[in-house]
Amino acid sequence: MDVVSVKDVPADLLIKELASYLKANTAQVRPPVWAIYVKTGANKDRPPMDEDWWYIRAASVLRRLYLDGPVGLSRLRTYYGYRAKIGQGMRSERTRKAGGAILRKIFHQLEQAGLVAKTKRGRVLTPEGRSLVDKIATKIARDLAKARPELAKYIAPPKE
Repeated sequence: MDVVSVKDVPADLLIKELASYLKANTAQVRPPVWAIYVKTGANKDRPPMDEDWWYIRAASVLRRLYLDGPVGLSRLRTYYGYRAKIGQGMRSERTRKAGGAILRKIFHQLEQAGLVAKTKRGRVLTPEGRSLVDKIATKIARDLAKARPELAKYIAPPKE
């Protein structure tokens, strides 16, 4: 089977698999003590209900780095931002950036795990990080091809 790109598999499946891999196999990527109390944005009323939300966000950051890298903190804050109401709801909404502390901590943890490297232009995936994401994308593509045989022609290499 050819190498499958991140663009070839559904994002939700990739992020879910990456999150479970990060949780099981990396000692560096762990939620800090304050993660159970923190909100993911100023527009949220409560902290996330999913206990694995830290790993899901870290996996999502890996996917964004794969697709867009090099990426800086400001660009990811914009990506994870939200639409905020102004006043009593009569004016149009404005976009707001997400908080940077969660993303910054995830960046540091992924750097310690050897999956992300810091450059002058922003952070990028290391060859190990890119290999991990490709490997998981290939696994998902194989599983999809087995579950739905009609997709196999899009995933298998062309016959020569």
